Amino acid sequence: MTIARTGWIATLLLGLVMAGGVQPSPAAADDVWPVKNKLIGKDGGKSKDVSGIACTTADGFPRSCLVIDDNLQGAQFIELTDGKLVAGSPVKLIDNTFNGKALELDGEGVAFSKGQYYVIGSHGHPRDKDHKLDPKKDADKIRARIAASSQIVRFRTTGADGNASGIERTGQLREVIAAEPALLEFMDIRLEKNGLTIEGLAIKDDRTLLAGFRGPVLNDNRAVVLSVEIDALFGDRKSTTHRLFRLPLGDNRGVRDLAAYGDRTLILAGPVADGPGAYAIYSWDGESETVRLLKELPFDPKRKPEGLLPLGATSAGLRVLIVFDSDKEGTPTPIEIPR
Repeated sequence: MTIARTGWIATLLLGLVMAGGVQPSPAAADDVWPVKNKLIGKDGGKSKDVSGIACTTADGFPRSCLVIDDNLQGAQFIELTDGKLVAGSPVKLIDNTFNGKALELDGEGVAFSKGQYYVIGSHGHPRDKDHKLDPKKDADKIRARIAASSQIVRFRTTGADGNASGIERTGQLREVIAAEPALLEFMDIRLEKNGLTIEGLAIKDDRTLLAGFRGPVLNDNRAVVLSVEIDALFGDRKSTTHRLFRLPLGDNRGVRDLAAYGDRTLILAGPVADGPGAYAIYSWDGESETVRLLKELPFDPKRKPEGLLPLGATSAGLRVLIVFDSDKEGTPTPIEIPR
């Protein structure tokens, strides 16, 4: 692993200052931000499984943003201010069903580029902690749930008013994954067996989609990010080239989220398996297989950071917002990465 602990942040922040200025560091950067109205979760209750957040702008407030819960068929608009989230209208993204019952997208990553939101499903075996799904008896249901989650959805929006237009869906990424020898054997395998599941999404240079995999972690202890041209996924092209990156994110760590920021990609890394584990944020150039450790996260190991949103540079470093799976309405928590 190549890790540079000093020097790089100053360079990054200098670029941010030149691009848009430095925000003052808030007095209480570790306080949980309240959510006004309601982030919608399973069965219409309050969300307990927030898995991603992205905004139409990379800095400044207020921002129009989109939040996803991995138990739903859709997403929800929010307005983000410096210190609060205001929940807005939901937007339905898929309509898959099995035996008349709605199937979730299992949305795990969200990004924004050139006027469009992108939401990616897990592309993995359904989560089944209690092993209620029998691989033979429930084979049709398993296939239907995998098909529902093996989609990328994009749409245009006018902001936080809940208007969405031009919804497009594609399952082409699953074909790209199947064409990659390093990933093929992990497809449709349960996560607890190091099976394939996507949890991170970022758009690089408005042209390239980066999909970050929670699993598998490959046998040299490398996490996986797959790079694919957007036009090849949503366009008419019959084939596409792709690139597989094997990134050293620590022992048994996969990608829990990706976020484009400036000319770099931030990586939220966490354990492949369920249960307690250590999380961290890395910086990556999107071109090499070298990452830079920014911060080991100080949260209780039982908590599960699932979403990462850059908030901007401060006089002390870089501030980001973390949202959590299995916490009430994501428990949005800002943290600062020291210079």
